[in-house]
Amino acid sequence: MPILVAKHAGFCMGVRRAVVKAMEAAEAGQGIETIGELVHNPEVIKRLEASGVRAVVSPEQAQGQTVIIRSHGVAPAMYRAVARCGRSAIDLTCPFVQRLHDIVAQHSENGRTVILVGEKDHPEVVGTIGWCKGPVYTVDSLAEAEALPQMAEALAVSQTTLPHESWEAILPVLRGKVADLTAKDTICTATVLRQNEARELASKVDAMLVVGGLGSANTRKLYETCKRICKRTLLVERAADIPPGFADIYTESIGITAGASTPDWSLKEVVTRMTDKEQLDQRVSGEEADKNSFMADVEATLVKIRPGQSVTGTVVQITDDEVCVNIGFKSDGLIKREDLVTENVKLGDEIEVEVVKVNDGEGNVLLSQRNILNRKAFVALVEKYENGEYVDGVGKEVVKGGLICNVDGIRAFVPASQLSNRYVEKIGEFVGQPLKLKIIEVDEQKKRIVASRKAVIKEEAAAKKSQVWDKLHEGEVIHGIVRRLTDFGAFVDIGGVDGLIHVTDLSWAHVKHPSEIVKPEQEVDVKILSLDPERERIQLGLKQMQPKPWDLAPEKYPDGAVVTGKVVRITTFGAFVELEPGIDGLVHISQCATTRINKVEDAVNVGDIVNVKVLSVDPEAKRISLSIRALLEPERAPEQDAAQAESAEDAVPVDIEAMGRQLEAEAKDEE
Repeated sequence: MPILVAKHAGFCMGVRRAVVKAMEAAEAGQGIETIGELVHNPEVIKRLEASGVRAVVSPEQAQGQTVIIRSHGVAPAMYRAVARCGRSAIDLTCPFVQRLHDIVAQHSENGRTVILVGEKDHPEVVGTIGWCKGPVYTVDSLAEAEALPQMAEALAVSQTTLPHESWEAILPVLRGKVADLTAKDTICTATVLRQNEARELASKVDAMLVVGGLGSANTRKLYETCKRICKRTLLVERAADIPPGFADIYTESIGITAGASTPDWSLKEVVTRMTDKEQLDQRVSGEEADKNSFMADVEATLVKIRPGQSVTGTVVQITDDEVCVNIGFKSDGLIKREDLVTENVKLGDEIEVEVVKVNDGEGNVLLSQRNILNRKAFVALVEKYENGEYVDGVGKEVVKGGLICNVDGIRAFVPASQLSNRYVEKIGEFVGQPLKLKIIEVDEQKKRIVASRKAVIKEEAAAKKSQVWDKLHEGEVIHGIVRRLTDFGAFVDIGGVDGLIHVTDLSWAHVKHPSEIVKPEQEVDVKILSLDPERERIQLGLKQMQPKPWDLAPEKYPDGAVVTGKVVRITTFGAFVELEPGIDGLVHISQCATTRINKVEDAVNVGDIVNVKVLSVDPEAKRISLSIRALLEPERAPEQDAAQAESAEDAVPVDIEAMGRQLEAEAKDEE
């Protein structure tokens, strides 16, 4: 005969918390009285009294210095009475009841009406009425709802342990009575889950046992819910209340549930009573002998937990600040909202959580969902670290020595020296900014990560540089941008790498400084002269993009042509005249004037602009003979000028070989 025990039977979170706190206070040696019975269960009350916790009707009856406000909650007048009697209070009001109090107090602040659906004599309802500052009506049935007067406006709330179907049935009647009705479902989520589970269980079994105090409204309503579905339903406070013939030969299955104020020991006692060795042999055929007791089987289903362990649980209760999760342990677990990652979590949802503390001091298990995700994220980051992968982060805060970043929910430290490949003066500029990082150090024990943005910048630059180098070839022409100038040349960015145009490769003419030819940020087309990947050096040429001046000289300066130039150098044998950058012609001393002169300076000086006549051009030797004298004398045939020039040269003692060597040396310097 299968015996099915409801998963969410027995103490709820609020009752368990109240009992644990009261027992702890008693063990601490304080004289403890509760304002009314702590819970509506005689078995629990007996144990509390044995521990020194007794119930009183009012604070005036209390003998000790401390009183407990039970989970049902009380009206504000009771808090004032406790203060007048000089007692300190331990407030154990259930979070759901406290929420109910806050809602009615806020709504009725200006005297507005409240309709409270629940038992008017129940301690929770009595306490809630005390928080209403305007008219309040209590209804517990459709008939009482129909008897309400017509109202313009009101707030409808419910007792936290009210069956949800009762609330749904009464609400339409209230809408017909109130023109502007604000309805707040204040039923405890654990109550809804417990009742839904009881209905489902009652529909599957032949008999149903509901365990709990006969004076408990929560237990009684649970009994009524099961009774409507399973006619053979019995309400018992303890195992001794079960009649001998309850489980007869016609009963194939029995379901067991318990109210929110029912202690674990009462539930286990009933389960044990309904279980015998013969029945267990049918359920656990083939299992070990030490598991032949149903309670041993039940205990075996309780998980063993430890801090840091990951478990999967079911959401059984939701409050504004916490979520209660059943993880199969003897106590439910609590997740603080800040440790909950799943959005819009609902009752019955299964979530993976991590055990933070087995006992938080109040008998609860502390859980965290965020720790689970953080651990998985940390493992993923370690894997990326081992694979050398980049990660995306966001700057969060400036700390001593660097920046804290959020990387997939994990805090990562980026030292100031690793933020950039240049000195960073204002680290705060990175706060709130997305950053591509590379993890450079991991401490798995301390869960610490050190990352670098500088490493990413360097590696990406190196990768880009490598790609550029692969595309470069000597002799090709490439577009670039002048980035900086030095005395010896100009550095040009040619797509991620810099090449150098030496000062001698800027122009065919003599250049004193690169600024004479190019400016920073100027776009230029250059020719790759040489590549040295090992030393990462690229030699570029700008003058190579232009034809050599001497190759065009015969066409531009034919014999007999008259041109204008500037005297740039003077020697003992003549004056050099610049016709254009890169091309100088020689006016021999004999061709400087119509009369004989002792020195060239008697006719011209450096810087003079002169008109000259081309006598001869030798592009291979890079020589042009010019004459000023020919333009000053009467016009003659060119051959006469040349002959006169030759005779003049013969007449003047000039070392022709020395002059040739000087000219060649100067030509090489210009190249």
